[in-house]
Amino acid sequence: MKKIILLCYLLLNWTVFFSQNEKINVIVFGAHPDDCDIDTGGTAILLAKMGHNVKFVSLTNGDAGHYAMGGGELAKVRIAEAKEAGKRFGVTYTVLDNHDGELMPTLENRLKVIREIRKWNADVVIAPRPNDYHPDHRYTGVLVQDAAYMVIVPNVAPEVPPLQKNPVFLYSEDSFQKPSPFEPDIAVIIDTVFDQKVYAMSAHKSQFFEWLPWTAGNLDKVPKDDQGRLEMLANWRTKPPKEDLLKCAEKWYGTKAYSAKHIEGFEICEYGKQPNDEEIRKLFPMLQK
Repeated sequence: MKKIILLCYLLLNWTVFFSQNEKINVIVFGAHPDDCDIDTGGTAILLAKMGHNVKFVSLTNGDAGHYAMGGGELAKVRIAEAKEAGKRFGVTYTVLDNHDGELMPTLENRLKVIREIRKWNADVVIAPRPNDYHPDHRYTGVLVQDAAYMVIVPNVAPEVPPLQKNPVFLYSEDSFQKPSPFEPDIAVIIDTVFDQKVYAMSAHKSQFFEWLPWTAGNLDKVPKDDQGRLEMLANWRTKPPKEDLLKCAEKWYGTKAYSAKHIEGFEICEYGKQPNDEEIRKLFPMLQK
């Protein structure tokens, strides 16, 4: 009898240990190399530090986003930058071979998204909402929406086994108001890893220190030294959290949310699994603290 009791005790503790150490698989989609970094970089770092699996996927190779180079030359630069950024974030980074500025919500691209989600065995899928100034951003949102149900359908992309459960699909935060504003359901405070996020983002040199300053007419104001560039990028990303995001953060962190300087917000898409609060805390374990 004692042996049976001991065995039951060991099995119970092993089950608890396994459930507490189960890896969460998160996949983030962006239109261009650097989009995932901006929207989800801090959350990705926190999850990676906790031992979970995060993958960034850019649906285009970014081969149009520069003023002095383009095509295959630029694509090589941006793929290399994404690879370095992935190392700094602690995530896997994949760049698909679609042309920048030409992404369309085709069946071919939908199947690519379905395969990526399945191969990652995703518990959480994050993407932009399908309303944005840039057509590539909009169509990234559409493609991920269109994949939301299909990832569990065996006869769609049958060469990759379907998921056994539908993931939670989330939208990353944006400031667009029409046809409806972003409504956060999850808010992750990233203050402790903000500097690492900025450093990881800075791997995209062609974007943050060349292309974007050029489009804004500020190329001559970009610092030449690395520290100056990091400070510039940090200032660009430092904006007070909006009131709705602070209120959402209060739900997960209590009143200490109002002292947070950097928060990443996510809205639950209606098309995937609809998690309750307990399930959200399991998928975002940093919220338990």
